[in-house]
Amino acid sequence: MIDFKLLYNNNIDNLLAFGSRFTTDNEMLKDCIQDVFVKFYVKRDSLGSVRNIENYLYISLRNRINDEFRRNAHLCDGEITDSSMRIMAETEEFNHEQMERQVALTNNIEKYFNKLSPRQRQIIHLYYVEQRKYDDICRIMGINYQSVRNLMHRSICRLREYAVVNEKMRY
Repeated sequence: MIDFKLLYNNNIDNLLAFGSRFTTDNEMLKDCIQDVFVKFYVKRDSLGSVRNIENYLYISLRNRINDEFRRNAHLCDGEITDSSMRIMAETEEFNHEQMERQVALTNNIEKYFNKLSPRQRQIIHLYYVEQRKYDDICRIMGINYQSVRNLMHRSICRLREYAVVNEKMRY
């Protein structure tokens, strides 16, 4: 059973940041995110076992934003010419490609993140996700300031190593 309140609270900020890359209309973006969560809730039984709920939410949001762009294109008062249609198609294609790259990058980062030790994952989460300061991390993790700095440095270096190795293997 999925705790939708927790799912929403854990993902809303990231979805807002992600969606703001595609539109500056914050109200439309909030409506799209709401639509994604409503659709997910309504269809929860027919979705089967979604392996990565976060990826599902990102892809659903991207598709919902694209649907909204298409719907709004039909409602515009301006004349639609071949050149404006070409520009819209190129923009949509670019957005789609950018979205696919973002999803692939997110998957890779998640994969690299999971290779870190539990303490490395914890410090990355505290600093980048919860946006805690080093002093807060010292208290939470029970280690001194310099140890926090060293652990953060080693964690970032390890993530870079995984990324470089993966990039070399692709070529």
